[in-house]
Amino acid sequence: MKILVAVPCMDMVHTPFFKSCLMLKHDGDVEFTISYGSLIYDARNSIAKKAIDEGFDRMLWLDSDMTFEPDILQRLNARIDEGCEFVSGLYVKRKGKIGPVIYKTCGMVPNEKGVMVPTAVAFDDYPKDQLFQIEGCGFGGVMMTVDLMRRVRDKLGLPFYPSSGFGEDFSFCLRARQLGAKLWCDSSVKLGHVGYYEFSEKDIER
Repeated sequence: MKILVAVPCMDMVHTPFFKSCLMLKHDGDVEFTISYGSLIYDARNSIAKKAIDEGFDRMLWLDSDMTFEPDILQRLNARIDEGCEFVSGLYVKRKGKIGPVIYKTCGMVPNEKGVMVPTAVAFDDYPKDQLFQIEGCGFGGVMMTVDLMRRVRDKLGLPFYPSSGFGEDFSFCLRARQLGAKLWCDSSVKLGHVGYYEFSEKDIER
């Protein structure tokens, strides 16, 4: 089993993120890779290509402004063992209205003029500390099979190229669901989001 820990970033990683990486528990064949550049979707597509070309089985995506528990890889990997192809942990936005970066609807809908426009509706409430299905999420902490990544690339092109007004992460979610994949969130796996302070689930109620 080859697992790639994938970190796309612009030009830096945050110190709390690096500390979390140092504490990350893993065994077996696990490799870290960081791809950086001014276009985050290019960084993600570059990592996706590496995972496919070099024969990795699974990927753990971690954003460079996240903090996480040492057992995150083991816990999300266990969900893949159970049959999930894609599972996100839970984290919240670090600006604007603080809420979870998981969405119950994510897709194209007609506006009042009948023009198809992108829409994504976040969960106001969500199942606490359990596994549940979602339609989209950010990629701050996502475990997935490389087979899913390969199918998306082979059938729909660059996995993370922004599409239909969505960012690169939601664009991947749309493509994966288009191929029939189910996306999941395990809300018992919690990540912090580093801003001026570490945003977490407790901030949703503020």
